[in-house]
Amino acid sequence: MTGPKPDATTLDIYKELAFTPGQTVILSSFVPFTPCFVTSSASQSSDPAKIYAERVRGRKILLENPAKASRRSKEKEEKQKRRKEAKEKREKNKFILKRKEAKVKGIWRLEKEQARFELFVPLHHLWMGYMSELMGLPQSSSVSGVPTLKDAPSAVGMHPKLVKADFHGSILTVKQSKCPSLVGLSGIVIHETENTFRIVTRDNKEKLLPKQNTIFTFAIPLFSTLPSTHTPETPLPMINSQSESIPTTTVLDIPHLEFDLYGNQLRFRSAERAGRKFKPKETIEL
Repeated sequence: MTGPKPDATTLDIYKELAFTPGQTVILSSFVPFTPCFVTSSASQSSDPAKIYAERVRGRKILLENPAKASRRSKEKEEKQKRRKEAKEKREKNKFILKRKEAKVKGIWRLEKEQARFELFVPLHHLWMGYMSELMGLPQSSSVSGVPTLKDAPSAVGMHPKLVKADFHGSILTVKQSKCPSLVGLSGIVIHETENTFRIVTRDNKEKLLPKQNTIFTFAIPLFSTLPSTHTPETPLPMINSQSESIPTTTVLDIPHLEFDLYGNQLRFRSAERAGRKFKPKETIEL
């Protein structure tokens, strides 16, 4: 083993760099690495500098392929996503009462003393206000102050809105039916299902009317029942039975428009009907 040469300088590579605190160390190179590397690698070309200027300079170059997710990790992510969606659906449906549970608990079953027509007249007045806002019904004539037929909206423009409207609170009358005992029944709708209307008649009886093979008649006000100061942003007026007298008039006691409702074409739930696109069909004769 030989020792160091007498003229050699011994350096300590672990010695701290000699610079004062606060001094900035600048590392620079007079020859940039990237252009030199590209031109040297393309030395076989006739003009390496041109290749660098056209293909490399000022561009973002992917040096290596990005790591791809494995098939197992993708399946794991999809499984976790399905579990999350199923959990959210369970949480959403936790407070929704199923049809069978509602039937067992008697949610839509009224007691005899509850099936009174006058109890649902405020609901009917709320429905008239809802239809006045939905159809954009006018207040009165601008000239005489007395409502005239000219002020009424066009019935043709009402049809697309009426088939999607909510009928809870409306007064339905059976015009035609294959069951003769149903013809002439009329009352306020308190519940609508996919195939039936549940009404309370004027003689305080609860009736279940099937939609199939039945033609109904219902009316909407000819003019708005809302106050003239009402705007779409303000809520519909409610009736306080403790401080106000319960009204007894219905839409049939004021100027109104009547429409025929074909039950065979409306065998949908009210929520599904609101978002459904209806196509014109021929009249169905019973």
